[in-house]
Amino acid sequence: MSRRKFVSSDLPSTEQLEKEIGRVRYKKNYAGALRSTIYTLITVSAIAVLVAVLLLPVLRIYGTSMSPTLTEGNIVVSLKGSAFKTGDIIAFYYNNKILVKRVIANTGDWVNIDGDGTVYVNNQRIDEPYIDEKAFGECNITLPYQVPESRIFVMGDNRAVSVDSRNTAVGCVAEEQIVGKIVYCVWPFDNFGPIQ
Repeated sequence: MSRRKFVSSDLPSTEQLEKEIGRVRYKKNYAGALRSTIYTLITVSAIAVLVAVLLLPVLRIYGTSMSPTLTEGNIVVSLKGSAFKTGDIIAFYYNNKILVKRVIANTGDWVNIDGDGTVYVNNQRIDEPYIDEKAFGECNITLPYQVPESRIFVMGDNRAVSVDSRNTAVGCVAEEQIVGKIVYCVWPFDNFGPIQ
């Protein structure tokens, strides 16, 4: 058997050892940081999806029934809830679609609409600064109309074209149909902000 002699040139220098140790540490730290970042992104994404679906559904507006308040292409955020008052804008399910309308009256309230489109709730004219023009619209219900139990009477802001609770095709909205109250417009940026 022959024995090999080690020459000092075969051994790495202290500087080379320190560089190799630094490279191994960097690789280990980089892998840990990358793994941690990926886990954090997945967790944040999952939370964001849950919040968007369960608490703050994001919706896109189609049609003109809510103009001038909301126009086609607006992207809005709704807030889950169950207490709605006259003037609130809500989103609700109707025939596999989501419609957006304004709350006019709640359970037990009496709704009446003049021929010119003036709306009364419990014999009190309601202030509607959000509409540009009054219209009687597509109304085939008998007025005055009492809102049934666990229902909400809704109307679009563009009264001439909106099909809403004034028509039996849509009728009053049941509580279980409601997606949430529309609270914020996020697109386009010139409309960014709370919705009145």
